[in-house]
Amino acid sequence: MRVLKVDYRSPNAAEEFARSLKETGFAVLNHHPISHQLIEDSFSEWARFFESPSKHELLYDKKLQAGYFPFRAETAKDYKVSDLKEFFHYYPKRGDLPGLAQRATPELYKQLHGLGAELLGWVEDHTPPETKGRFSMPLRKMIDESDDTLLRPIHYPPLSGAEESGAIRAAAHEDINLITLLPAATAPGLQVKDLDGNWHEVECDPCDIAVNSGDMLQMASGGYYVSTTHRVVNPTGALAKTSRYSMPLFLHPAGNVRLSPSHTARSYLNERLGQLGLL
Repeated sequence: MRVLKVDYRSPNAAEEFARSLKETGFAVLNHHPISHQLIEDSFSEWARFFESPSKHELLYDKKLQAGYFPFRAETAKDYKVSDLKEFFHYYPKRGDLPGLAQRATPELYKQLHGLGAELLGWVEDHTPPETKGRFSMPLRKMIDESDDTLLRPIHYPPLSGAEESGAIRAAAHEDINLITLLPAATAPGLQVKDLDGNWHEVECDPCDIAVNSGDMLQMASGGYYVSTTHRVVNPTGALAKTSRYSMPLFLHPAGNVRLSPSHTARSYLNERLGQLGLL
C-alpha cells in the first residue's frame, strides 16, 4: 500500500492528492504553507496543558462536545476496551481555549481550516462527474458556516506496563468527518490498513501533514472515496516511556448538509458520537 507524499508546490499536486485519497484513503502533504514553528508552538501549548492539574477544571460538556476529555474517555466503535489517551475538543464557536493554549492554537486552527477547504476543492476538481453529481453541494461549500469542525489535541501518556489486554493508544477506527488534517505527531505509531487487512506505517517527516478521508466523504461520494481504517499502536522500548502528542483537525459539513437520502451531517454525527460513548 503506497500512501503518496505530495509536494504542495507541484503543478500536479491536486491530481496526485485526489488519486492517493482515492486509492488509499490517505495522502501526505509536504512543503505546505503552514509553518513548522506554528505547529511546534501549538504542540508546546498542549503539552503544558496536559501536564497541568487545572485541565480537570475544564471537563467537557456533553451537549456541546467541547472541553477536556479525561484519560480513557473514548472507546472506538465495536470495541470494549477504551483508548489510552486524553484529549481536548476545540470548536471556536462553542467554547474557549485553556489559558495555556491561546497564543498559537487559534492561528493553527485558522490555517488548517483554510488549507482543508483548498484540499476539498482539489478532491472535487478531480472527482468523476458521475460521482460529483451525488454531492448535494460543492464539497468546499459544505464546511461553510459549520460549527462542527473540530481541532482535537491528543495526549497519549507513557505506557505504565500494566495496561489491560487489548488496550492501545487508538484502536482501529474510521474518522466520522469529510477529511482530517493531521500535522505530523511528535512520535511514530500511526498505521493504516489495506484492503487485504495488512497494516502499514504512515511515514511523516516532522514538517508533513497527513490527510485522510472520513465516513462523511465516503457517504457523500457513494463509496468512491473510502474511509480507511487506521490506528495508533503502542510503542516499545524507549518510546514506550515517553508521551506522544497529535493535533488532528476534523473538517465537518454544516449540520443541515445532506450526505445521503438517509442522513444529514448532523444526524450521522450524533449517531456516531453515541456509538463512541461520547453522547
